[in-house]
Amino acid sequence: MNFSKSTLIAAASALLILFGAAAPSRATPSIVVDVASGAVLSHDQATASWYPASVTKLMTAYVALEAVRQGRISLETPVMMSPRACSMAPSKMGFRPGSEVTLHNALVMLMVKSANDIAVAIAEGVSGSVEAFADEMNRHSAALGMTQSIWVNPNGLPDSRQVTSARDLAILGRALYLQFPEHANLFNIGAMQLGKQIIPTHNHLLGRYAGADGMKTGFTCSAGFNLVASATRGGRRLIAVVLGAPNPILRTAKTAALLDRGFQSGAAVASLASLPSSGPTAAPDLRESVCHHRGPAAAEFMAEIEDASVPVSSGVPLLDTLGGAPQQQMNAKEIAHLPRPRFEPVSVYVGRAPGYAGPVARARAPGAPVGEQPDLAAYAAQPDAGDASASPISKPAPDAVSLRRAKHAKAVKAARAAAKAAKADAVKVEAVIADEPAPKPKAARSATKPKAAAAQKPAASKAHSAAEPGKS
Repeated sequence: MNFSKSTLIAAASALLILFGAAAPSRATPSIVVDVASGAVLSHDQATASWYPASVTKLMTAYVALEAVRQGRISLETPVMMSPRACSMAPSKMGFRPGSEVTLHNALVMLMVKSANDIAVAIAEGVSGSVEAFADEMNRHSAALGMTQSIWVNPNGLPDSRQVTSARDLAILGRALYLQFPEHANLFNIGAMQLGKQIIPTHNHLLGRYAGADGMKTGFTCSAGFNLVASATRGGRRLIAVVLGAPNPILRTAKTAALLDRGFQSGAAVASLASLPSSGPTAAPDLRESVCHHRGPAAAEFMAEIEDASVPVSSGVPLLDTLGGAPQQQMNAKEIAHLPRPRFEPVSVYVGRAPGYAGPVARARAPGAPVGEQPDLAAYAAQPDAGDASASPISKPAPDAVSLRRAKHAKAVKAARAAAKAAKADAVKVEAVIADEPAPKPKAARSATKPKAAAAQKPAASKAHSAAEPGKS
């Protein structure tokens, strides 16, 4: 009897689910915590070191919001795009050097689009340089008790030194909600609009899972698909962290299942402080299983997703629009396959806020206040490739293109050839896409807020809507 490949994979997945305890476990850390109490409701390898990818941007947002609270910068302060910021690999907004974006708009772009160029502009605007901002990230991280985290850049582009853990990310997510409740909506934006373009969130729980209300996704080949997600039901907010999923659908499904189990049980099994930690170590590299041999990895990951049912109610606006009889319970995996919900987009724009006459935050000497004469070196040519002290993120990833190999095979081959020819490089940048992979953005008109001064209309290339593998 002959069986198709898909049938065999499905059968293997079912066996893994049934006999998960006996199956070899793939390293996919997770944790669920109660935001109010800090109680840990479930955890699995929660202190294992992991590459954060773009969930790094939650730490970037924390440092920026803390700077606002300290009065060092305001949400209306424009941050300026430097050549270093503009050189970042996708996902990115694609603005030209010299463009200005208010810090508030920049934070929205950071959370929704996961723009790597905007992350660097925020870092330079807040601290003067990426390196000085990374120092602030590490100081705040240590103060929060994130003992397994090391930060070297604000966007999560690959660097083997930058690691964190599920536990540390849960601590960070909880701190953002408890210390900055007035900015909670920043992590719950379903879509943003720049000019005529609408860019949706990559957090596929929003609008699909009852009570889902925020946080951030991340992806690189080495890290896998990461997610820090929050949901609130009956006045109780939980945060779930899932790291290393083999694709975005399974990432969403596992997170939904963990949240559902957390809401149903509610029993604390540990505290964040009680989880054993040996400090940061080298993180595993999932490149082969996530970007080259995804089938076996996906089948094995299924063993970690319990067959939990998710109550479908008025908490899911997408399903309310379907009408008809009350919905039955839904399997966690089905949540990820629901159609993309429609959100009222949050408008953002390029340029200063109308009437703004304050300083501009841009690259400058570290420690210098916002508005001081910029460090002109930041706007000059990038450091020589042979300079070993140059930050890895100052060089764009050589093959930062979509995982759709057939469509981009020529671009990948050319990029790899160019990287190989750069014999002077002392630090070889790992070829990877940050967060959701995206094709090269196309040029477009700048989007400026009406009535803004004509002098504040920097040119911009079209903000490209990044798509996860297999999604458009």
